[in-house]
Amino acid sequence: MDESNIPIDINIGKLQDWLVSRRHVNKEWQKNVIAAREKINNAIQDMPAHEDIAALLSGSYINYFHCLKIIEILKETEADTKNLFGRYGSQRMKDWQDVVRSYEKDNLYLAEAAQIFVRNITYEIPSLKKQIAKEEQMQIECEKKESEYLKSQASSKSEFQSLCKQLGIKGDRIKRELLERLQGLPHIYDKIGKSLRPLQPGIELYSAFTKYILGEQASELLPLLQYVAEHGNTTVYQWSYGEPPLTVEPDPIHIELEDDQAAGDQIDFGESVEIEFGAVDAAAEIDFGDGDAAAEIDWGNLDAAADEVAAVDISAISLDESGIVVESAGAAGGVARGREALTVLDSTTTRSQFLDQLLELESFLKMRLYETNAANESHTFSLIEQLPTESAAALAAMLAAVQAATSAMLAPEITHLHNVKHSPRYVDVLSAQLQQKLSVCDKLARLAARSAARGLSAAARAAELRPLLARMIERTRELQADIEKEISKKYKGRPVNVIGGVKFL
Repeated sequence: MDESNIPIDINIGKLQDWLVSRRHVNKEWQKNVIAAREKINNAIQDMPAHEDIAALLSGSYINYFHCLKIIEILKETEADTKNLFGRYGSQRMKDWQDVVRSYEKDNLYLAEAAQIFVRNITYEIPSLKKQIAKEEQMQIECEKKESEYLKSQASSKSEFQSLCKQLGIKGDRIKRELLERLQGLPHIYDKIGKSLRPLQPGIELYSAFTKYILGEQASELLPLLQYVAEHGNTTVYQWSYGEPPLTVEPDPIHIELEDDQAAGDQIDFGESVEIEFGAVDAAAEIDFGDGDAAAEIDWGNLDAAADEVAAVDISAISLDESGIVVESAGAAGGVARGREALTVLDSTTTRSQFLDQLLELESFLKMRLYETNAANESHTFSLIEQLPTESAAALAAMLAAVQAATSAMLAPEITHLHNVKHSPRYVDVLSAQLQQKLSVCDKLARLAARSAARGLSAAARAAELRPLLARMIERTRELQADIEKEISKKYKGRPVNVIGGVKFL
């Protein structure tokens, strides 16, 4: 095999040592390259306007092979300075030719090109790739965070809307809308009270069952529930005294509206006026008379006055003519105030009693239905068969009516409105809860927008780095080809391969 065709393989990690060991470059080449770099810095100050030169000087470390290309371009731009002997009179051409000669001395250009090539493969290209990967990863994370923030925002917004739906408000002005919703609460309670008539059969069955078990010892059962089923949702006054009030004076609802608060309101007492008591003599004394201890107060003839009062004929007084009106029997003069002005289902105390009695009746009907079904299945004789009985279908209907009433009373909207009306603190807590959900939505929206902006910035930075990486890889490949070509010249054209940098290129 011809020796000239045997390739020379040089590992990239040992390229510089190989050049030194083969005596192609001097060990002290780094000291000599400083002068060549200074000449490049001086020559680059005066360059003609040319696109190819601008492309060579942009974004890359200028090496010996760039200088050769610049000279080729200057041969065109400085052609008019060429003399008869083929030399150029242009200072630009002289400067760059001097740079090339400095590089070619002791193969300085080959050592520097090898150093640039190794640095690009080992550090520059991996660093750019790592930076691009980092920006791409940041973009992915920002997009993921944006999606999570938007999802959490939608969840919080849904919770806010769900709670507003329970309260029957829009959520724009929470306390004012709650106050407006309270106006319809009496109508809701009246509607519930009128719908309780289907409970009568269940109440009567419970009473008959209890009387059968306890006999004469049985007391009145479910009085409030039976009362509401018969009379509807009346006032507590009527429930307590058995008669409707002449007038109802309910207490006002105390809900502080943020936009209605007037700060700094004070009572104006006018200008201060001093009362002048005149001159007071410290030594002056009040004259209480002669101070005789034996003096007595004259009360008149008390016995004679008592006889006159006894002689008055009360029967002769006409109530109609005197203008005195005696009101009918009732408490507080027939006026329902405070708690007594509330309806039975609205008052906290009677509401709790009503719900307790509903649950008591529901428990009885459930147990009675279970016992009836068990007796029908077993067909055995027991004491239950002698008790007041109803069919399973009738018991199921009674139970359904009770459960419907319980569900109506314990509906989330009614429960919230009841607490709002009777607890100003609950209004503040509920309003704060809704406002918190809105603030969370706003915060999540801002975080999502911030993540989106960071993702776009990362994508923009990655987009800027990709062309730089491509240009770096392209010029590194050109530099590798130039190095292999120059080394090949020194070995009579034998093929030279610099290996080990393929994974980076």
